[in-house]
Amino acid sequence: MIFGRVKSLDAILATAEKKSLQRTLGAFQLTMLGIGAIIGTGIFVLTAEAAQKAGPGMMWSFVVAGLVCAVAALCYSELASMVPVSGSAYTYTYAVMGELLAWMVGWALILEYAVAASAVSVGWSGYFVGLLQSWGIELPHALVVGPYAGGVVNLPALVIALLVTALLMIGTTESARVNAVLVAIKVTALTVFIGLTLPVLNGANFEPFTPNGWFGDGHGAGLGVIGAAASIFFAYVGFDAVSTAAEETKNPQRNVPIGLIASLGICTIFYLLVAAGAIGTLGAQPVAGPNGEILQPGTTALAAQCQAFADLGREPLVCSREALAHVLREIGWERIGDMIGIAAFLALPSVILIMLFGQTRIFFVMARDGLLPEKLATIHPKWKTPHIVTMITGVAVSFFAAFLPVGQLADISNSGTLFAFFMVAIAVLILRRTQPNRHRPFRTPMVWLVAPLAIVGTVGLYVNLPFDAKMVLPVWGALGLFVYFLYGYRKSHVGRGIIEVHEDDPDAPPQPVPPAPSFKD
Repeated sequence: MIFGRVKSLDAILATAEKKSLQRTLGAFQLTMLGIGAIIGTGIFVLTAEAAQKAGPGMMWSFVVAGLVCAVAALCYSELASMVPVSGSAYTYTYAVMGELLAWMVGWALILEYAVAASAVSVGWSGYFVGLLQSWGIELPHALVVGPYAGGVVNLPALVIALLVTALLMIGTTESARVNAVLVAIKVTALTVFIGLTLPVLNGANFEPFTPNGWFGDGHGAGLGVIGAAASIFFAYVGFDAVSTAAEETKNPQRNVPIGLIASLGICTIFYLLVAAGAIGTLGAQPVAGPNGEILQPGTTALAAQCQAFADLGREPLVCSREALAHVLREIGWERIGDMIGIAAFLALPSVILIMLFGQTRIFFVMARDGLLPEKLATIHPKWKTPHIVTMITGVAVSFFAAFLPVGQLADISNSGTLFAFFMVAIAVLILRRTQPNRHRPFRTPMVWLVAPLAIVGTVGLYVNLPFDAKMVLPVWGALGLFVYFLYGYRKSHVGRGIIEVHEDDPDAPPQPVPPAPSFKD
């Protein structure tokens, strides 16, 4: 019976107990960890995409996405505290719902991590090219955008993805201190942006507030306030760093919800202020086609309209590939706009690194479980990294980055993430029914309300993704099922009666996000 293949929860917990991590984190440290993990790519990169989908109404989109994250995070925390090992939602699902669904979650997480790394690479490219332009260096258009915008290949995005992959293969991991410095740079850059834009707001730029309505007003999937929320969800990914720190938290029942809700709340306020500054100074009305039709972000039609604006010496917010730096340059703060560009230039590669780390970790565990060829989990004798799987992942990431637009990549990544969170919310409810007496260091409050809200929220955002992004998940899932039945079903260790837990093997690759030194008491 295929659904009977469950990885022993007791075996996983026995592995976790060997680590016996000290409980040192309080609510403040968890909040800081969450803010550091959340603030990053989404707000730097997706502001223009959100403006095209929702106009000024993208402010509501940040609130909706933040609320869905909050309920999903509370479910995630219960499982993270019960099953405190690496492998993320893949391991949780394996322990609760069995191998087939765990495989589907692991397969979906490949979409989340690898495609997100591609999206960040494209976002970095936009800031890099804008920075060079402000210094008078013009790169050929054909080499800085993919075919979707009239170019040939996004060379800077391809190069940064390959460079980060090479670093990972050699084993150069970012230190906790570097991570802390980069978090400080990102937060400082956004604070400066808010301080310079809010005093010069123009209320007229907020009208009409929801030009595409809440659900796109019939113009197609992925538009409107909820469509933008489905994309902006990307700006919050990283909050699960708080959930997975539950095993290192003093009094997790009290501190984990405080850390989660506080970090999500602070980041939402940050995002709302940044959005208000961008909208109020430059305007954020969507660009329409020649016949007044609403254009989807990342299409050749929108690229053509943006080129027409550029020929007239204008660049609306929705056309910018480095939105925040562009806003400051437009209101006369050109050099500070460059500083925002430099902040993104420095900070975004570290996000690519974390995404690729997470991806190799999932691959490593799946290969050690026999679901993928175990050769993929080979550790390099000198570098001590899973070099084969890192190289394969890096090449795929750089390929996507070279040819696809950032918004489309973010939407595809979100489809995988939303599926994983959907499965986690279901897993929490199943475990409450099947194993009510098992020790839970953290219990999701009002679970029979919170978990269904997480399920409805994740499904709701998924349904409001653009049609292409929605279709990627079932097609990718079908491919995953083919691979599973062709290889994983026969080679699975659990299926062959071998009970092993590999999440914390001594030669396992390191954790994706090292805690900053200030997070320890």
